[in-house]
Amino acid sequence: MSEEEKSPFTEHLGELRDRLVRSFIAVTIGFVAAYSFKEKLFDLLMAPLVTAMIENGNSQMIFTGLPEAFFTYLKVSFLAGIILSTPVLFYEFWMFVSPGLYRTEKKYVFPIVILSVLFFFIGASFGYFIVFPYGFKFFLGFATQTIHAMPSMKEYLAFASKMLLAFGFVFELPLVLTFMARMGLVTVPFLKKNRKYAVLIFFIGAAIITPPDVVTQIMMALPLMLLYEISIIGAKIFGKKKKKEIDDDPDIKTQEKTKS
Repeated sequence: MSEEEKSPFTEHLGELRDRLVRSFIAVTIGFVAAYSFKEKLFDLLMAPLVTAMIENGNSQMIFTGLPEAFFTYLKVSFLAGIILSTPVLFYEFWMFVSPGLYRTEKKYVFPIVILSVLFFFIGASFGYFIVFPYGFKFFLGFATQTIHAMPSMKEYLAFASKMLLAFGFVFELPLVLTFMARMGLVTVPFLKKNRKYAVLIFFIGAAIITPPDVVTQIMMALPLMLLYEISIIGAKIFGKKKKKEIDDDPDIKTQEKTKS
């Protein structure tokens, strides 16, 4: 392999390193800022569970190891740091993949970043305000007069953070598929043809990510099905242009020649 062939690959790796470093710095700053409010953040995070527990006559959470509370507060601060830094994380991600776009399309990167952050918070909010209350009520329904739910801080944080991040990132599906369609990696006919397989994958993925109960699995799979349909609409509007459309657009045609 010649030096000319190695150079672009090396530059690409260097760019990836720089963007990962900036992302790490953003998460660290978010973590430091969030740690000052660690108790309030954890209270906010466990509010849906506390509400469900009060309905069952119990509102206490425990920790079973001496350092558990300390490490739980560290982890909740780290989770908050990730959420606070999502604008930077999504910006670095989309800027990393933007070289695959035409010059006229790169102006859409900033709106895509805004939409990515918006979709993430919509997904996380859906998990927090919709899925959590119904899921916790379902789980606590197994308590009896002799069996009481005593969730620990560590277990609850692991569950809640996994669910919030999962719902946040799965709501990015329309943007990811629309971008793939713009790159020519998928097409509208392909998405329509494989809709039934996508639904199967959604339910399998929901079964893996969510707790082993039908309610929360359906509450994740159904939004994914809706988001998939939105992805098809996005791919239809913003998908890669056909050859005739490229020939009619002198700006894109010029860049197409430059790439070749």
